Amino acid sequence: MRLLLIEDDQLLQRSLAAGLREENYAVDTADDGESGLFKASQSDYDCIVLDGMLPVFDGWEVLRRLRPLKSTPVLMLTARDAVPDRVRGLDAGADDYLTKPFDSEELLARIRALIRRSSGQASSLIEVGNVVIDTAARTVSQDGR
Repeated sequence: MRLLLIEDDQLLQRSLAAGLREENYAVDTADDGESGLFKASQSDYDCIVLDGMLPVFDGWEVLRRLRPLKSTPVLMLTARDAVPDRVRGLDAGADDYLTKPFDSEELLARIRALIRRSSGQASSLIEVGNVVIDTAARTVSQDGR
């Protein structure tokens, strides 16, 4: 399973990535919203763990820009624990919301649940001959163009 971890706190990012790798996840990282959005939009991930308070684009802006392109499950992991922040995150497209500080076992369980729920989704690609329609990205290509 492949995860993207978008977290600007380098110590937390390294610790989380190491823990996720110990659980046999392949983990890519980004430390700001812009690079995280780029990686999320260019690659396929089974789940994205997204901090709310990031440089360049915050987590809510990343979600706003990502959701028209991808339906990858997103777990927001942030210190913003007020109810309006949680509602804003979920309404922006997060599939789950966990506040810091958090228990690593709970984080792992939530990631497993998100991946489990999303694995039953149909592909967003429809192929007819040499034409490919990507319903998630809202694009049509013919012969790879």
